[in-house]
Amino acid sequence: MQRILNYNISSDNSGQTVIAFLRSHYYPSKFITLLKHTDGSVCVNGVFSKLNTLLKVGDALTINYVEDDESENIVPVPLPFDIVYEDEDIMVVNKPSDMPVHPAINNFENTLANGIAYYFMEKNEHFVFRCINRLDRNTSGLLIVAKHRLSAAILSGYMKNRMIHREYLALVSGIFTEKTGTIDLPIARVDESIIERCVDFEHGLKAVTHYEVISEYIGESSPYGEDCSLLKIHLDTGRTHQIRVHFSHIGHPLLGDSLYNKEPGILKRQALHSHVLEFNHPISFTPLRFVSDIDFTNI
Repeated sequence: MQRILNYNISSDNSGQTVIAFLRSHYYPSKFITLLKHTDGSVCVNGVFSKLNTLLKVGDALTINYVEDDESENIVPVPLPFDIVYEDEDIMVVNKPSDMPVHPAINNFENTLANGIAYYFMEKNEHFVFRCINRLDRNTSGLLIVAKHRLSAAILSGYMKNRMIHREYLALVSGIFTEKTGTIDLPIARVDESIIERCVDFEHGLKAVTHYEVISEYIGESSPYGEDCSLLKIHLDTGRTHQIRVHFSHIGHPLLGDSLYNKEPGILKRQALHSHVLEFNHPISFTPLRFVSDIDFTNI
């Protein structure tokens, strides 16, 4: 895969070196080092240049990046997933429920990674699976996949600095007195469990969840067989099972959650969906917003 990135230098960047310009555009240090040691990767006005070259107004800076790595251990398998958006740098996909994101023990050929590997194999393109945000196997919805090392590094920086707004829809048991709220409770792994998490005030890591009630289903009018609430949720942190653990702990477990809800109800899987993603494009910095709706009565 070859990616050629072109930048027109404005007065805002005049006087900067190439390396300073790249740092201002969120290029990570390791990627800059890679460019430094790759002949012909940096050009100014069509001339191969070094990273300490000074830029001036009107200069044309070109970054020529070639990547031919492969995710050799991911088996290409034709699996269903929707591509919401795709360009040279990223994909946004809509992951179905009951599909793990990454291969693991007992899940070598049924993951989103397998499906995307097949997609690129059909296009005869090199492929390295770089998923930026992650979802549980039974959580559906929007995920960002970086198509090369640079976009992956920049987007990972976004995640670290909370520059990707993630919004979820969840259906939880019970009715709330307060229609908005914040859950600030630390989360840790349950002793001797590989999967399960819990609220742990002594060993847990900080976890913050904000919610808003957007619908209520009460009594016989509830299509879910119990009183429950539809929530819009966004996170300050991204701990494993954070939403599921937090709402179970406060007495409002997710419907259909067989791990954290003792009475999961009639749904076939947990009622949690990645609903909205908002972030700036890692290369052009254009604001992007993607929405995926869901009808929990059909899951």
